[in-house]
Amino acid sequence: MTSVFNKVGIVGKANHSETQQTVDTLINFLTQQGCDIYLEQKVATPKQIQVKALSLVELGEICDLVIVVGGDGNMLGAARVLARYNTAVIGINRGNLGFLTDISPDACETVLEQVLKGHFSTEERFLLEIEVHRHDQIKCSNTAVNEAVLHSDKVAHMIEFEVYINDKFVFSQRADGLIMSTPTGSTAYSLSGGGPILTPNLNAICLLPMFPHSLANRPLVVDASSDLRLVVSNKAQAQLGVTCDGHVALPVLQGDEIRVKKSAHLLKLIHPEDYSYFSVLRRKLNWGSKLY
Repeated sequence: MTSVFNKVGIVGKANHSETQQTVDTLINFLTQQGCDIYLEQKVATPKQIQVKALSLVELGEICDLVIVVGGDGNMLGAARVLARYNTAVIGINRGNLGFLTDISPDACETVLEQVLKGHFSTEERFLLEIEVHRHDQIKCSNTAVNEAVLHSDKVAHMIEFEVYINDKFVFSQRADGLIMSTPTGSTAYSLSGGGPILTPNLNAICLLPMFPHSLANRPLVVDASSDLRLVVSNKAQAQLGVTCDGHVALPVLQGDEIRVKKSAHLLKLIHPEDYSYFSVLRRKLNWGSKLY
């Protein structure tokens, strides 16, 4: 069979028996399809000596398609790297919710057979680029698929900061923090904080104050092409940080600036041909089905 994806990588949740079962199934299936197979190093086992083990960066450089086996957290970690290489990514759910890893393990061979034949839909999701500036110098940076969150390291500790959009002052805030969410992340942490659901095709970022010290504060949705800037008060007493997708923490000191903008890189998500975002929402959020 001639496949539209010839070099296929597999990424997964390490030391997880069900994930390993799916990885073994994928290796056998992809071998039968004539694909060149590469494993992420952390999921490779000694018995898989016939498959080359590579780092995530090397998978991005080499592969046409990467299959992520695990939960949305595994997808987020892989996506932050693979988006740099414009590598197509598809997810098999071995986690909980599975908004991004939306294929059932039981159906993975059937779905992938169609994908390899070219029967799939492609969806592009943008990422956020986050930089912490101190005395006009970049101290640290990273990217986020879901959200960037400014917060204190102390529970229930309010912080003060100012928000600027395209260098125009918007508001100052006393709150536990601020969630800056992409449409992809609008069904994650932002949703649990009362933020709106943004459909993936929107070019928008949601700014959601966390437990603000004012009843007048509400989520603010802005154009994703905007340059966002947060200025932390010089009176900040606790240790602060910006967390990207709940995984990567960037330290922040009083007086620092956090600059957030849309990344130049896009995550290329592959779905089955019959994929429906709204069907996923109904299923995951237990929305009502059709009346008739």
